[in-house]
Amino acid sequence: MDILLQHQQRLANCRLCPQMQGPPVFGQANHSPIMLIGQAPGFKEVEVHKPFAWKAGKTLFSWFESIGLGEEQFRNQVYMSAVCRCYPGKKQKAGKILGGDRVPDNNEIRSCSQWLQSEITIIKPKLIIPVGKLAINQLIKIKKLDQVVGNIETINIYGHHCEILSLPHPSGVSTWIYTEPGKTLLSKALQLLHNHPVWQQVFKPIIDDHTW
Repeated sequence: MDILLQHQQRLANCRLCPQMQGPPVFGQANHSPIMLIGQAPGFKEVEVHKPFAWKAGKTLFSWFESIGLGEEQFRNQVYMSAVCRCYPGKKQKAGKILGGDRVPDNNEIRSCSQWLQSEITIIKPKLIIPVGKLAINQLIKIKKLDQVVGNIETINIYGHHCEILSLPHPSGVSTWIYTEPGKTLLSKALQLLHNHPVWQQVFKPIIDDHTW
């Protein structure tokens, strides 16, 4: 059996984090030179077992459509990973649900990092697209999105050299993507992505038909 499929079978059985709500979510077993890393699935993603399958996904894929690439084309050609693979649940305080999804804690991130490490070791991506500050901070430490969105960085992660092109999280509650400098930096990041040699290598037959 393919080593990546074996990895996903083990991942599907992971129950390391008692507060997380599974089953674990992951994308297609694509041995792709491009990897996308999200934060964690929402409850809808867990239901359909598909990364970025709800509102944030619609926004994310609209960004890729703006540079000539459809959702299914992306899913079929890119390995979609995440910092944590199970739904963290809603924010709570004193047993009361506050609304909004809980951010995974450090122990959960640490426990789940073994899966990301394995995927990077197996796939050896040339280009990683981290989406949102939590994902970006697993690769390069930042305080503000302004530091990295619109730039390409070269990193060494788990002994593997690659480039990263960071995107903001497409959350409906985010204001960064709709105000300056966020709007301009997002546009710049998407243009860099469209022109990146690895993106061109994977998607050239598709994007050749798109007028940028």
